[in-house]
Amino acid sequence: MYVIVIGGGNVGYYFSRHLLERGDEVTVVEKNPARAEWLESQLGSVVMSGDGDEMAFLKTTGIERADAVVAVTGDDEDNLVALQLAKRAFNVPLTIARVNNPANVAIFKALGVDQAVSATEVLLGALEPTVTAEEGVREGR
Repeated sequence: MYVIVIGGGNVGYYFSRHLLERGDEVTVVEKNPARAEWLESQLGSVVMSGDGDEMAFLKTTGIERADAVVAVTGDDEDNLVALQLAKRAFNVPLTIARVNNPANVAIFKALGVDQAVSATEVLLGALEPTVTAEEGVREGR
């Protein structure tokens, strides 16, 4: 599977490292040149320094053959633009976004992003069964 990861912060780094370890082909796109240099020292030549929400740059990544594009920057707007370009201009079959503001999840989905993942919602979802079970115990259920 060929995956383009846009954003080389902690989430992008660990996600990309995991994909590489399991044998996937990966390109990491990082806007900050110093961060891109560090990522390359850790991950190898799979790192490209550039702006993942610019069509001209995305063309240089081999995006037309990507199976998935995952945008994990800290900026929801950048993630949305990058994934809309991937989906609409390059026909990437699977687009996945890290959504920093949970209020934006519905917007991402309405605008064609296949999966919009909010860490806040994931954490609340993990907490909910525990809270519900503890309330049941306290109430004698």
